[in-house]
Amino acid sequence: MVSIKDVAKHAGVAISTVSKVLNNYPNVSEDTKKKVNEAVKELNFLPNSVAAALSSKQAGRVALLINLNTRTQAIDEIDMRYISGAINKAAELGLDVNTFFFSMFEDMTEDEIVRYLCSQRIHGIIICGLSQNDTVLQNILRSQVFKAVVVDAPIVNESTSCVSIDQEKAQYDVAKKTVMDNKCKNILYIAGKQNGYVTEERLKGIRRLAQELDMDLLIREGEFSEKKAREITFQEARKRDIVVCASDLMAIGAMRALMEMDIFRPVCGFDGITLMGYAGKQMNTVRQDFKRIASEAAKELKRLLEGGDGQQIVLDYELVRMKYTDVLA
Repeated sequence: MVSIKDVAKHAGVAISTVSKVLNNYPNVSEDTKKKVNEAVKELNFLPNSVAAALSSKQAGRVALLINLNTRTQAIDEIDMRYISGAINKAAELGLDVNTFFFSMFEDMTEDEIVRYLCSQRIHGIIICGLSQNDTVLQNILRSQVFKAVVVDAPIVNESTSCVSIDQEKAQYDVAKKTVMDNKCKNILYIAGKQNGYVTEERLKGIRRLAQELDMDLLIREGEFSEKKAREITFQEARKRDIVVCASDLMAIGAMRALMEMDIFRPVCGFDGITLMGYAGKQMNTVRQDFKRIASEAAKELKRLLEGGDGQQIVLDYELVRMKYTDVLA
């Protein structure tokens, strides 16, 4: 199967240049356009379908690609907020949103995904939950075939923007507040999923804090799982005087384990999900406005579709102490 990389190689240009020609970008020389179009024709690269789909003036259909959390039986509040924020803002902007899930594409190649999305007349993509392991999707972003906005992944190019909070600073801030409030001396840190972009940034934050305060830091991987965090807490918490978790769901697992062990350790989480209020104890956390994040992603995608260049957008966050009364309707 011929790929956009094959077209670029045959024409002797960059992949991004092929994308620009197919997208009818200005400031591309006639000689370059001729070479690319000849390569498309000679290689029979998706005959006219990609070019027609991507150069259409009706650039109103976008894909919202969600990586569902399958590690918990609880309703994934974060994903629901992403979907709500993106769909509502897209409707306001005149964009038609089709929602897809990572699992739908897990056995597909780069070319197959591009073909499928083009067959659905998709012109732009919002991606929530991209990790460093998702190489096929990353290759599509690098090829710049579609305009795209990624949430919480530091990928920016001419056709791709990133929307997120400052994950490193937020982790540093919530952990420092909890440490200082409780005069802690050593930390058990339950990290998220390996090779996750947010995990990497949050690890930087907790390491910076431990180094700054000269604290002993023990890091264990909790995989954003309540059950895994509970197991780690049973194993390690007696030797530590604070448990810092890279998600609220893991913080709930840690707190439940401490209650069963009948010992007190301050616990803090990350995200600000409603379920945190039912954990049984008050906990510090980072509250992200996921609906607003997705709304900003839709707004940014509209800007890209209208000819803007990719950029990084950093939104604010709030440190809160979640309790039961905070979640009452």
